[in-house]
Amino acid sequence: MAAALAIAVSGLTKAYGQTTGIFDVDLEVPGGTVMALLGPNGAGKTTTLRILSTLLRPDRGTVRVGGFDALVQPDRVQALIGVVNQASAIDEKLSGRVNLTMFARLHRLSWRTTRQRTAELLERFDLTGAAGQVVRGYSGGMRRKLDLAVGLIGRPSILFLDEPTTGLDPASRHALWDIIRGLVQDGTTVLLTTQYLDEADTLADLVTFIDGGRVIARGTPAELKARVGGRHAEFTLASADEARRLAPALSAFQATLEGTRVRVAIGDRPADLARLMLAIEHAGTEPADYQVRTPSLDDVYFTLTGHERTEQRADTLAAAR
Repeated sequence: MAAALAIAVSGLTKAYGQTTGIFDVDLEVPGGTVMALLGPNGAGKTTTLRILSTLLRPDRGTVRVGGFDALVQPDRVQALIGVVNQASAIDEKLSGRVNLTMFARLHRLSWRTTRQRTAELLERFDLTGAAGQVVRGYSGGMRRKLDLAVGLIGRPSILFLDEPTTGLDPASRHALWDIIRGLVQDGTTVLLTTQYLDEADTLADLVTFIDGGRVIARGTPAELKARVGGRHAEFTLASADEARRLAPALSAFQATLEGTRVRVAIGDRPADLARLMLAIEHAGTEPADYQVRTPSLDDVYFTLTGHERTEQRADTLAAAR
């Protein structure tokens, strides 16, 4: 049986004067899953999150969060959700424990529950040893953990994360990924935005791409990558002369040349790769840094939005749409 929808949005539209923020956006997020909302800057991701978290009213559309109408019952929605914005809400002049205590009281938790919840979250995020330290002295990873702990203080069943790992080192990013996975295993629904597409590929059950305020693609990471095509071969040539010499041999392939860097779409059969290698050999070129890889969400992003290569083939873009 399919999971009940934690978030259901239909026809969501919001304009700022003559500028359209989002137009006719639909979203469905099953409970206990992670959805990544992806797109370039200015695509409409933040507008969508602000509407879902009751901070902004749409011009048109329906919004149900946790089964409640967010436009009619915002107080019921607010009781269910946690929000971790890219800009930190914590006070760096206070200690980690005092920050959590302050937000617990803002959630109207009793003093007894506040003490229990604060201790639980400090332990869960491995911040107990630093609980009494002023946040100004925390590392970036520790601050982000505290941000997430603050977002969880009210035990939300639905969590909105706006670029939760921006600026973190790889170790801190992976530590937060483990925490997010643990939350989902406990039943929390997560809607996140991120600039790291490998993060979405790792964490998300579902992905929605938005560009120009409109949803342009949705599906599981595997489904979206399959729409881009099969494997890609990537390699570097020694000089621009070699690239020009190789270009005619690649006319039968879907290829992109950027200076001395070559990217060629190949199928999933061994014969497809052999055909490419034979064409390279006949051209008398010797590629370096050769690798064959399957599509990533980066490939999906670049194909759908066209924000990487203006010379990318139009038929590839049309097929992905």
